[in-house]
Amino acid sequence: MRSKRATARAGVSMAATLPLLAGALALGIPAAHAADGPGRVSLAGTKPAWATAHADKGAASDSSQVAARVYLAGRDAKGLAAYARSVSDPHSASYGKYLSAKKAQSRYGATKAQVTAVTTWLKSAGLKVTGTTQHYVSVTGDVAAAEKAFGTQLHNYTKGGKVYRAPSKTASAPAALNGAVLTVTGLDNAPHKARHADQLPPPDAVFKNSGPFSSYYGSNIASTLPDAYGTKIPYAVQGYTGKQLRAAYGAGKRTGKHVRVAITDAYASPTIAFDAATYASKHGDAAYSSGQLRQVLPKKYTKTEECGAAGWYGEETLDVEAVHAVAPGADITYVGAASCYDDDLLASLNKIVDGHLADIVSNSWGDIEANQTPDLAAAYDQTFQFGAVEGIGFYFSSGDNGDEVANTGTKQVDTPANSAWVTAVGGTSLAVGKGDKYLWETGWGTEKATLSTDGKSWTGFPGAFTSGAGGGTSKTVAQPYYQKGIVPNALAKANNAAGNRVVPDIAAIADPNTGFRVGQTQTFPDGTEQYSEYRIGGTSLAAPVIAAVQALAQEARGGKAIGFANPSIYAKAGSKAYHDVTDKPTGASGLAVARVDFANGFDAADGQVVSVRSLGQDSSLKAVKGYDDVTGVGSPAPGYVDSFSRR
Repeated sequence: MRSKRATARAGVSMAATLPLLAGALALGIPAAHAADGPGRVSLAGTKPAWATAHADKGAASDSSQVAARVYLAGRDAKGLAAYARSVSDPHSASYGKYLSAKKAQSRYGATKAQVTAVTTWLKSAGLKVTGTTQHYVSVTGDVAAAEKAFGTQLHNYTKGGKVYRAPSKTASAPAALNGAVLTVTGLDNAPHKARHADQLPPPDAVFKNSGPFSSYYGSNIASTLPDAYGTKIPYAVQGYTGKQLRAAYGAGKRTGKHVRVAITDAYASPTIAFDAATYASKHGDAAYSSGQLRQVLPKKYTKTEECGAAGWYGEETLDVEAVHAVAPGADITYVGAASCYDDDLLASLNKIVDGHLADIVSNSWGDIEANQTPDLAAAYDQTFQFGAVEGIGFYFSSGDNGDEVANTGTKQVDTPANSAWVTAVGGTSLAVGKGDKYLWETGWGTEKATLSTDGKSWTGFPGAFTSGAGGGTSKTVAQPYYQKGIVPNALAKANNAAGNRVVPDIAAIADPNTGFRVGQTQTFPDGTEQYSEYRIGGTSLAAPVIAAVQALAQEARGGKAIGFANPSIYAKAGSKAYHDVTDKPTGASGLAVARVDFANGFDAADGQVVSVRSLGQDSSLKAVKGYDDVTGVGSPAPGYVDSFSRR
C-alpha cells in the first residue's frame, strides 16, 4: 500500500487530546460544537496534537499565505450518519434501500443558502474564494484574514525537526451559520501527502525477479539450500495468476459481470491500457471489452516531483490487473487524483460518490493513524457516509508495516482503514498447490535472513522483521456496533476501556513472497521502455483482490449493490464463508520460502542475493482462531461469494 503523508507527526497520541471526538468519529457524526466565545462555535479537531505550548515558536507572519478548504456539514449530518448505518445493516428495515446520488445530496447535502452564507462569511474576513463544490468552499488569503475568519491565532511550531504553522487554539465559525461548517483543513501547513511503499518498485526503473521459482506453492524445493525450521523449504512462487486466485477464493463461474469497480490512486499510468491488455492476453484472462476499462482524470496534475508521480504507475497497474484477474467481467473505472495530498485524494473519492461511478471502491493507500487529523477524518467519513447511503462500499489497505513499531516506534493502526465506515483489508501469505488447490494461508509477516558466505546456513536466522499486514486497535475511533461481540475484548479495549475500532475486517493475499505477477511498461538500463513482469505484494494487492471478490458477490445478488459491507461481513463471522487464517496452519514450528534476487534489481551482472523469508511472523500481531488483528474474520472461502445472495 502507499502511505499518504511523508512526514510523521510528532509522537503525541491524539487519544489524549480528543476524548470527545473518538465516539463521534465512530458514528460518523461531527463532535458537538462547544461554545467558543460570543456568537461562535468551535470546529473540533482543527488544532493538531503537535501544536503544543512547548513547540510554540511564536505568531506566524500576518502576510504569510494560507490555502484552506471549508468543508460543509450539509443540512442533516446526524441524519446522514443514521441512514448510512440503517441502510447497511442487514437487520434494519431500511437495509439496501439506497438513495441515488442526486437524492442523497438533496436530502443531506448543503443547501444553496448554506453555501452562500459560508461564502459571504469567508469573503467578509478578507479571504478570496477560489472554488466551490457541493462539499467545500476553498479559499486563499493571508494569515491575518484567516485568523479573523476562524477565530484563532496561527503560530509556528516545531515538529520533527522542522517548523510548521498551525492554529494556537481550536478554530471556530460564527454561530449564525447554524452548523453549516463541518470542519476546515489547511490552517496547518504540515505535509499531508503520500510517500512510496517498499512493496512497489518504481516503474521508471525496471525491476525483475530472479529465479529459481515455484510455479505453485511447494513445486520447486530448494534442496541445495540450508534447512529452515528443521526442513527443506520451497522457492517463492513466480507470482500467482488470476486463475489461481479465483480458485483460492471460490470464484466459481462468477466473473463480476456488469458490476463496476472504481480504483483510486494519485496520477495515472500512461501505458495502463496497453499493459492491462497485454497482461490479460499472456495469462489467459478474458480480453477487455470496449469501455470495460476507463479513466477519470483531473485536468492537470500538481506536485508531480514532490509526490514521485511515476512511482504511482505501478500501483495503478497492480490494482487494475488484480481486479480484472479475479473478476474478469467487472467494469473498472480508475479515478486518479491530481496529487498525493489528502485534499486531492478526497476529491477523487467525492467524484465517485457524486457521480456514483461504481458500487465498489478499492483504495491501496493510507498512512499511520498518528498522522491523521480529526478535521480530515471528519471530511473522509462524511464522504464514506454519502457512499453508504448510495450503496457504495470503500475498501482500504490495512498497511504494510505490521504494528508500525519498527517503522515509527509506536504501535498503531493505519488510516483511512481505521474509519468505522470503510472495510479494512488485511493481508495473508497464500499457498495454492497443484491443480490450483487452496492449501492454506497465514497472516502476512516476514522475517528475512540471508545465506552465509559458505552457503551452509542462514545468517542470524530467522532474521529481522521486514514487513507485514497492518492491524491493531485504533486510539481515536470508538468501537463500531458491528464489531461488538465478535472482536475479543482484549483487542477492542487495548487502548480504551469503552472499546475502540480494531483493524482489519477481512483479508486476502498480500505477502510479496507468495505474491501476484503483474505486467508493466518499465524503463530498461538502455533507456528503452518495454513491457515486463514481476512479482509483487503488500496490502496494495489485498484490497483490489477483495474488491474483485465483492464484485463476484454482487453478481451473485443479481447485481444489487452490497454497499458498506462491514455489517454483513461480521454477520458471517465464524461461518464456512471464511478461511479462518492462523499463523501455523500446517502445525509446523514455522514456515518459510527461499528467494533469489538480483542485487541490482534487474540482472545478474552484480550478483544475486539468496535469502529465507519466514511466513506468519507479523511483528507483535498474531493470526489466531477466530477474529484477529492481522486477518480480521478471515479470507473468503468458496461459500463467501454466494452467501451474499441469501441477503
